[in-house]
Amino acid sequence: MKLTEKEVRYVAELANLALSDAEAGKLHADLEGILEHFDKLSEIDTTGVEPMAQVLYGAGVTSGLREDRPREPLDNRTALANAPQPGAGYFKVPKVIER
Repeated sequence: MKLTEKEVRYVAELANLALSDAEAGKLHADLEGILEHFDKLSEIDTTGVEPMAQVLYGAGVTSGLREDRPREPLDNRTALANAPQPGAGYFKVPKVIER
């Protein structure tokens, strides 16, 4: 699958990225490489291969996942203890959307 530079710039705009011409060219090459890899994967014959819903499905005890146990949630003071800029019981974060 071939991408156009217009499509690359559109994806960058959706991600709120301002790209220079050099950056757009590198991103275009990177995305092309990723899509070529997917094209190669789609050529593999998967007839008779059962689909997997979960990588660890059927792993049982060896899955490495911890037991899911209920516990008390963090109180507000504990949750904000390491916040770089707490304020009025909330996390303060810098504005990231300029549009």
